[in-house]
Amino acid sequence: MAKILCTGIATLDIINEVRCYPDEDDEIRILSQKKCRGGNATNTAVVLSQLGHQCTWAGTLVNETETQTILSDLAHHQINYDHCHFLEQGKIPTSYITLSQETGSRTISHYRDLPEYSFETFKKINLQYFDWFHFEGRNIEETQKMMLWSRQQCPDTPISLEVEKPRTLITSLFQTANVILFSRQYALSQGFNSRKNFCQELGLKYPDKTIICAWGNSGAGASSKQQYFEQCALNITPVDTLAAGDVFNAGIIDQQLKQNNLKKCLKFANQLAGKKCAIEGISSLNIN
Repeated sequence: MAKILCTGIATLDIINEVRCYPDEDDEIRILSQKKCRGGNATNTAVVLSQLGHQCTWAGTLVNETETQTILSDLAHHQINYDHCHFLEQGKIPTSYITLSQETGSRTISHYRDLPEYSFETFKKINLQYFDWFHFEGRNIEETQKMMLWSRQQCPDTPISLEVEKPRTLITSLFQTANVILFSRQYALSQGFNSRKNFCQELGLKYPDKTIICAWGNSGAGASSKQQYFEQCALNITPVDTLAAGDVFNAGIIDQQLKQNNLKKCLKFANQLAGKKCAIEGISSLNIN
């Protein structure tokens, strides 16, 4: 069991399930609605907890009624949130998600009115306690300080970085990470049309990094030490793809901690993400 610190955001997800995604100006009926905890870093922590690891989440919340939904779920999955920074004003980040029964797709509209987690708060954490640091690629200036501080304080502790969206100066975070977990969305935004081309080019640019790119229902690719690997996805009928990328990332971190080779890492992470897509939510994954 490893001790893992995940730094990023937690959200309140309001999920509306519909038969199919509406066209513009359509009026449709919502088949079901639920509120639950979301957010990339906390999703990854919840899956890692199910994989047997001891996880801590560092992020920002506001003292309001809806926050209890997030805290209750973190406690249920034994995620430590002692280093959470609670504010008195603001609005909890909220994602309004339209989930299509027809395709399993999820479309997200996100609202936030809350400051991001700060480096000054992060500095108060005893980093020596942890075996792995995982960061969301957001809040770039402060996250860069956190990653550099982590490397300075714990030079031998691995750092993973999730890069989901293209953001200004996000490449400034790459040099400090050991494992960089890219989304297809990011690769496409950089002009790449295949996981192989993306991973190989980034692998040449950052030869000392493990470069991984999830490519949705096509599987994933990875480059390390000028070698390229890829893995197909499970052939499943999607029920709910929400948080599949976060599940994939958790699978990679778990396998890296177990020091499995990159091919095995990809296979396990793809299988785990595929199993997730076949069920609703991430609270009861079939790990074995």
